[in-house]
Amino acid sequence: MQAQEANLTTTDHLFRLLPWIEANLKRIAFGAAFVLIAVFIFSFYSYRQNQREIAAGEALTQAGISGGGGQLAEACLKIATEYAGTPAGQRALLQGATVLFTTGKYADAQTQFQKFLDTYPDNFLSPQATLGVAASLDALGKTDLAVSAYQKAASQTADLSVVANAKFSLARIDETQGKLAEAQKLYGEVARTYANTSVGSEAGLRAIELNAKLPKAPAPPAPAAGVPFNLGK
Repeated sequence: MQAQEANLTTTDHLFRLLPWIEANLKRIAFGAAFVLIAVFIFSFYSYRQNQREIAAGEALTQAGISGGGGQLAEACLKIATEYAGTPAGQRALLQGATVLFTTGKYADAQTQFQKFLDTYPDNFLSPQATLGVAASLDALGKTDLAVSAYQKAASQTADLSVVANAKFSLARIDETQGKLAEAQKLYGEVARTYANTSVGSEAGLRAIELNAKLPKAPAPPAPAAGVPFNLGK
């Protein structure tokens, strides 16, 4: 009995729904067509994005194989422009800036590192770009600006290698400026925190060398001859 009532209720609903469907058939057809078009556009866009990323990756690989020095930097920056927004395009911009730095074009390198930070501020490679800006300023002799940039890079937590190198560079600047105690302390911190890295090992050596140069605290004076210690009563 209950099953029959359920069937009747379902049939009643269908009979009530049919007139509404007939009255709104054009609207339903338009809505279905809109959904299909939206799905097609999304699928086509995703396909184009994937193809674009593949092309960018192939172009970046080819640039690394065939180019070197200035040619490699130019090729990377061209890829970064043509494929902006793709992972390969982002890497190309950072790689182009790095090549400019290694070839001694520090001002151009700083510009491209900063462009990366401005264009992709939340990218996981941003800490490396921040360190690149600092190193470029350092190489240009803009020490005060470099210190601020290194401090910003050292405050990053996403890339421990960046933090280690930034703190090492700050210690090196302190050492150059004659702040040996500050430099020795910072070298020691890097050596302890990043003990199993090359920068940590180098920092440990620098800390030992500076420790030998630091003035030693004077020893407490020995009691005068013939004057007994006061042992109390």
